[in-house]
Amino acid sequence: MTKEARNEAKKDIAVNRAAYHNYEILEKFEAGMVLTGTEIKSAREGRVNLKDSYGIVKSGEVWLLNCHVSPYAHGNYSNHDPLRTRKLLLHGSEIKRLIGRTTEKGLTLVPLKVYLKNGRLKCELALAKGRKVHDKREVERKKTIDRETKQALSERR
Repeated sequence: MTKEARNEAKKDIAVNRAAYHNYEILEKFEAGMVLTGTEIKSAREGRVNLKDSYGIVKSGEVWLLNCHVSPYAHGNYSNHDPLRTRKLLLHGSEIKRLIGRTTEKGLTLVPLKVYLKNGRLKCELALAKGRKVHDKREVERKKTIDRETKQALSERR
């Protein structure tokens, strides 16, 4: 499969932009999600919100908490609970590494985005360290300086 075909097969549904601002991303993982029928239908419509969601490792499994998947519009009485805890599917070696890393102080699991890949819903999960207010300001300053530098260089040309 060519690179272009792979990119076409990947469609972003929800992106957690605040995670890049509030956390320093150390490592990324791609995880599958265990969903019910109405959840996947609602997710395909783009009705997923990752704000305030996080991951935990409990009894050798990885779970996604506080991820809001809106009820399916055409669902019936058996519609899903929007804030249900959802199981994430990772390889055993990745889970073992996460068990060791999440016990370290200050490290947490943060979902960065949810996307469709070849018809399956995936979650990009990151091992992240929280930023302090002064760190956020410093990162913002650096981005502003880089942006201004690029703009000045492009104006010269």
